Amino acid sequence: MAAIKTSSLTKRYGGSVLAVDDLDLVVEEGEIFGFLGPNGAGKSTTINVLLDFVRPSDGTATVLGYDAQDETERIRERIGVLPEGATLYDRLTAREHLQWVIDTKDANDDPDALLDRVGLTDDDGDRPAGDYSKGMAQRLGFGMALVGDPDLLILDEPSSGLDPTGMQEMREIISAEADRGTAVFFSSHILGEVESVCDRIGIMNEGRLAATGTPDELKGELDLGAQITLDVGRVPDTLGLDGLAGVRSVSVEGTTITATCTDPSVKVDVVRRVAEATTVEDIVSEDASIEQLFNTYTSDDRIDEEPTAPEVTA
Repeated sequence: MAAIKTSSLTKRYGGSVLAVDDLDLVVEEGEIFGFLGPNGAGKSTTINVLLDFVRPSDGTATVLGYDAQDETERIRERIGVLPEGATLYDRLTAREHLQWVIDTKDANDDPDALLDRVGLTDDDGDRPAGDYSKGMAQRLGFGMALVGDPDLLILDEPSSGLDPTGMQEMREIISAEADRGTAVFFSSHILGEVESVCDRIGIMNEGRLAATGTPDELKGELDLGAQITLDVGRVPDTLGLDGLAGVRSVSVEGTTITATCTDPSVKVDVVRRVAEATTVEDIVSEDASIEQLFNTYTSDDRIDEEPTAPEVTA
């Protein structure tokens, strides 16, 4: 059974703004799925439909096998959610926030164990959340999402406000959750974070799913190539790099030579050829990056911001 499945999912606002356009998406149990896209691509709207904060115009969505609009209570019992910009109650302590979620879910978690797991101390647990830094608030929100051993975690920009140590700790928790069978579906603008932890990624653009697969699969499909950059003492009049088999292109800027290779092993030939003609002072080697992948599948012709969904009251 898929953790998340959408079929022809479509959401229009006001009859003219198409936020999500015929989305077919499957997220499997136990996988970490990164959901990428520029602002206005439809990511937040998709998440809001999965959580039944907005209703789709067409199509269907299921979460853990339950209909996202008709069986919301069953879904909420089995998921953990960390929304972007989650609001805490200023006067409540971290421990009180966690106990409230534990009681709501009828779970048996230990608030102190959750505090420790997300990097908050006992003293932090007794402080009102209104005194928290953004990073501490994010850690608390993540701890609340972990209550009840959820079968699915939906995380929207989970590392927002965290320092590098906090980001690493969160990645480790996400990986541990996936190892025990939890599906993790998260949206992030930090592309390196996505590449380091995700099993698969989906790239949204202008409401449509532009690509889905593992990072390596998508890089292979696009044949982006690998770059090697050499700083040299002087640039010879002739190098002949264009004639090397496996070299796609060569550019020179000042005393910096950059070659893009279709096969990473060709970089050795590039270095050897340049070293025979001049003094090599520095070398930087890069494989195709997730940033290249993202930029290739997205464009500048998009809506700057997603439409704001109407407020939902309990």
